[in-house]
Amino acid sequence: MADATGTPPPNIRFEDDIQPVKRKQPAVAAPLALSEKELSVHDLDQEERARKITHDDFALKKKQTYTGFTLAWLSFQSIGTIYGDIGTSPLYVYSSTFTSQPSWDDLVGALSIIIWSLTLIVTVKYTFIVLLADDDGQGGTFALYSLLARFANISNEDPNAASAAATPQLERHDTGKMDPVTRRFRSFIEGSGSAKFSLKLVGVLGVSMVMADGVLTPAQSVLGAIQGITVVNPDLTRSAIVGISCAILIALFAIQPLGTAKLGTAFAPIVVIWLLFNLCSGIYNLVLYDYTVLKAFSPYFAGAYLVRNGTSGWRSLGGLLLAFTGVEALFADLGAFSKRAIQISWLGLAFPCLLIAYAGQAAFISFDTTGTAFTNPFFYTVPPGSFYFSMVIAILAAIVASQAMITSTFQLLTQVMRLSYFPHIKTVHTSNKFHEQVYMPLANWLLMIGTVIVTAVYNNTTSLGNAYGVCVIIVTFITTCMVSIVAAIIWRIPSYIVVFFFLVFGLLDGVYISSSLVKVPDGAWFTLLLAVLLSSIFVLWRFGKEQQWAAEGRGKVHTRDLFGTDSTGDLVLTQAFGGQRVSSASGLGIFFDKSGGTNGNIPTVFTQFVRKFKARPAITIFFHMRPLSRPSVPHDERYLVSRTAVPACYRVTLRHGYMDDVLTPDLGRQLVEHLVLYITRDRGSDKGSNASGGVARSVEHTPEIQAELDALNKAHEDQTVYIIGKEVMKVGRKKSVPGFFRWVVLELFLWIRENSRTKLADLDIDADSLVEVGFVKQI
Repeated sequence: MADATGTPPPNIRFEDDIQPVKRKQPAVAAPLALSEKELSVHDLDQEERARKITHDDFALKKKQTYTGFTLAWLSFQSIGTIYGDIGTSPLYVYSSTFTSQPSWDDLVGALSIIIWSLTLIVTVKYTFIVLLADDDGQGGTFALYSLLARFANISNEDPNAASAAATPQLERHDTGKMDPVTRRFRSFIEGSGSAKFSLKLVGVLGVSMVMADGVLTPAQSVLGAIQGITVVNPDLTRSAIVGISCAILIALFAIQPLGTAKLGTAFAPIVVIWLLFNLCSGIYNLVLYDYTVLKAFSPYFAGAYLVRNGTSGWRSLGGLLLAFTGVEALFADLGAFSKRAIQISWLGLAFPCLLIAYAGQAAFISFDTTGTAFTNPFFYTVPPGSFYFSMVIAILAAIVASQAMITSTFQLLTQVMRLSYFPHIKTVHTSNKFHEQVYMPLANWLLMIGTVIVTAVYNNTTSLGNAYGVCVIIVTFITTCMVSIVAAIIWRIPSYIVVFFFLVFGLLDGVYISSSLVKVPDGAWFTLLLAVLLSSIFVLWRFGKEQQWAAEGRGKVHTRDLFGTDSTGDLVLTQAFGGQRVSSASGLGIFFDKSGGTNGNIPTVFTQFVRKFKARPAITIFFHMRPLSRPSVPHDERYLVSRTAVPACYRVTLRHGYMDDVLTPDLGRQLVEHLVLYITRDRGSDKGSNASGGVARSVEHTPEIQAELDALNKAHEDQTVYIIGKEVMKVGRKKSVPGFFRWVVLELFLWIRENSRTKLADLDIDADSLVEVGFVKQI
């Protein structure tokens, strides 16, 4: 398409250099050149409008802000979703910490550690610091990585415009506005491949550990509640406890399709009653038995406990950390609620209730002469006459406890799918008001199977406690590290403050980690193994996608590289594609375009279709779907239409929300209607073309417009065909050890890819109108 100097023939019109001025024709007709067609001011206005809307769509913020009654309602919902896990820890913390009746000093020391852990780790670190590090409203360790990718060049992005709204848009701070230490640190991670990979791996590992923890949380909570029945019925068998627990868990997962909003609203009263009951029980025990345990609010007793007990005290931290398991749900579920809602619900209800609950249990245990209260701390310490009520509310609260991690799993999977670390699976948005509340059927049922198996295998909270908690504390440490980087690079806080924050909370997390790792041989290996397997899948999928993007990038074709015109003005392929004349087939062809015309490129499926058949439909539409993070897009704002350099070819972008049903059998008719509106609106003598899209023959049009409308109607009446691409990828094999491992990894990626759900799985059109064009890409 270019001459010897590399300059394109002057009569070729490209999509990215459209001008309203008609150029002079060359003295000699250039071969393989498109005949130029002057665009009207209307076309140029529509092109500019489409570009502006595209820019606004990609810059659309997902973060929602609430005030007034909506904020109060969301705070109430968050109680029923987030605090079931951390709120039910009083069921088993003391029994997981002590193996025999503790002394008063040890009891108060353990209580002091619980109080200050809830204060420093949950309240100070998470509620006041970590929740500020959201990625456009999203929480979790992977959201931290995505946030960092916005302000540092550490991530490879999908070059397709279809994903541009989801991938991090670089907002890098000017070098001169950063602390010198931070500036050097950012330069290091941007210039080091190992540092980039480490950040990516840490973010993925954090997500995997939260999800692995989500398999254990329901089992731990429900078993802890059902085991309380043995207080009044010691003859209840282990198999009966496991059977009841499994039945409850299956019922819980079965109601997940109702959605976060409905479940949170339904569960919130249960958690509120549970927390208030714990508050009242705590006050009762403090007043009646031993209020002196409140000395535990002094951190002196926490330090004295560790010094006095030495190694055994250090080991007991593995049980005490169960007091704040579920803290990661505060951050992971941020997208489903909001920072302010979580802060209100934690500080206003959950935090004070839990402090008094643990203090009250300690008061009763210190007074207990039988030496058995610590083995089942909640049920032994409830006020007289309230046991059966406490049993019912504990079981209900334990069921709700599972909801926190189930919701977290859905939220985190949404993030990793959005950034191409996991294959596309069906996602159902369950609220048209709160945009990030989702339900994933496949993830829900897999999580249910895993939880039931874990419940049956471990069968009691003591053995589960050995596996439980390790992932939690590792995630809190990962969060500390990544928030420290965020504080330095994004918030531009002075380095000495960042180092102080990291040392304080990093050392606190590190002490807990060192203690919890002792439990690895006794059961914690299971969650670590599960986290490693999940991380491997995430990293494998991302590596495969990056190789796929590279292969697709090599196959991108611009209009000027595919078409030209011969001396008679007929459309022909360039010499690179055979040079044959391109004939016109009757009908309307709708080609699905996942890239949305990035840089003027045409869909690969169209290139393959023309190359194979040496023909194109009489009217061609490049159809691109652009999902937006809102429930619905009004009908009059959904479609963006523009012309392409290919004659009788249009590019249509369908903007839609997650509640919009757009892939319907009448999709072709809708596209034709909007093309009619595009052709006739504000043009010729037709100033009011009917909105239904039908061509009003009684309305006069200019001959050019009428000819275009007639061609469109004829093509639509002849036939409408939907053409999608079937991309088959082959792995190139190299004769080396690294080449062999690359081949194995990519073959696994392709196997997962072939067995995963496609993004057009919801396409609801007649199979008789569907054409699939296959082509091979080598990666």
